[in-house]
Amino acid sequence: MLSRTADNLFWLARYVERAEYLARIIEASTRLANLPSAYAGTSNEWESAVATAGCAHLFYQAHEKATRETVIDFLAFSPDNPSSIRSCFEVARTNARAVRTALTVEMWDAINAAWLELSKYRASGLNQDENLANFLAFVKETGLRFDGSAYRTMLRSDGYWFSRLGVMIERADNTARILDVKYHVLLPASETVGGSLDYFQWSAILRAVSALTAYHWVYKESLKPWLVADLLILNDQMPRSLAACYESIVRNLDSLSLAYGRQGPAQRAARATRTRLENARIEDIFQSGLHEFVSDFITENNRLGAAITQQYLT
Repeated sequence: MLSRTADNLFWLARYVERAEYLARIIEASTRLANLPSAYAGTSNEWESAVATAGCAHLFYQAHEKATRETVIDFLAFSPDNPSSIRSCFEVARTNARAVRTALTVEMWDAINAAWLELSKYRASGLNQDENLANFLAFVKETGLRFDGSAYRTMLRSDGYWFSRLGVMIERADNTARILDVKYHVLLPASETVGGSLDYFQWSAILRAVSALTAYHWVYKESLKPWLVADLLILNDQMPRSLAACYESIVRNLDSLSLAYGRQGPAQRAARATRTRLENARIEDIFQSGLHEFVSDFITENNRLGAAITQQYLT
């Protein structure tokens, strides 16, 4: 496969995954903002939404304050934000057009229909909760439709493996960021860990990654920060956990190495991170510092993305 085609497939999958993640962040922030004041207190959910999306610097260049209106506009529609939902869909469609013959009909239909549907939405029309909920549902359904189309219809060859690598690299980064921001930014200094606001915030985070039901199935008890972290970091059964993402990354990189007849830095880096996650214990992570662990992971994940680009996509 040409490196240009592989690069387009890799980033097409990443941008679709990123758009879905942004929709989940907006949904979680809206749910927290709608909490009764007795629970919400002085929480800064809209500031945390910008921080979780990784675009705080760009946001505060355009806006003085993080409010519902400014954050939703910036994360969903702003042309000044290269990672807004609109920008993600636009770049994804451009990449899809460039590799149209490498996609199945169902994959192309999913991304093309999403781009056409997106033109019906405007930031000014999302002030009502019902309209916002419909928009976020549309974005999430697009991600599910595209991902499901790839899984069900794509030939298991290098094109599929590059696409899955894009999904999992992006998903691992997103899960790590949402966990880190919750632990260090979302809970105000005046609130206590384990209080009512802390409980509702962890609940919103789990809902944001579709893991609330899974949490209760696995742990069968009330929400506890270290168990939420265990689920999202170390539990292979949780599809959005760091461990599950890296299991998939290692598997797809190994498939590429078998097809191309050689391994390289990307395989070694992925396997090293996977081994680190397999050998980690949540007690040790909290003792040494969750923030430090997640920061190191994000750095390693970015290095892996760069190694994949260097080895296959240039």
